[in-house]
Amino acid sequence: MKENVFDVLMYLFENYFYNDDEPQPDRDSLESELFEAGFTSAEIRKAFAWLDGLAESRQAPNLNIDGERSIRVFAEQESSKLDVDCRGFLLFLEQVGILTPTSREIIVERVMALDDEEVDIDTLKWVVLMVLFNQPGQEEAYACMETLLFDNPVQLLH
Repeated sequence: MKENVFDVLMYLFENYFYNDDEPQPDRDSLESELFEAGFTSAEIRKAFAWLDGLAESRQAPNLNIDGERSIRVFAEQESSKLDVDCRGFLLFLEQVGILTPTSREIIVERVMALDDEEVDIDTLKWVVLMVLFNQPGQEEAYACMETLLFDNPVQLLH
């Protein structure tokens, strides 16, 4: 079975981070459980490195950007990883107030840290949830995103 970093992240998010009722195991216990669940050591290490980067993003300075008068231009590498639908979805989330310029940049940085050549819209949505879940003060944005994804899925027009 070919697993990737995102599969490991999803397993952790669904089984630990999303469930506040359970006590959080230490890193060694998580690593052992992931290995027993069938993930490779390399993918587990990469997933922990991805999570370390996410934790470091909590210290990111708040960007003072006027979102109404500026536009995000994606680098060639970003555009090749995030297709038009993904970039449009990020713009939509920013326009409806779920994302700030800072959270958008953290999301783009975390997507670029994934091993995948391209990221589809479903993967992007989960990365958005993981980032918002991790960022202090983003509880309302996280709740809106969760509602958007699970209660009222939006179909984007091209």
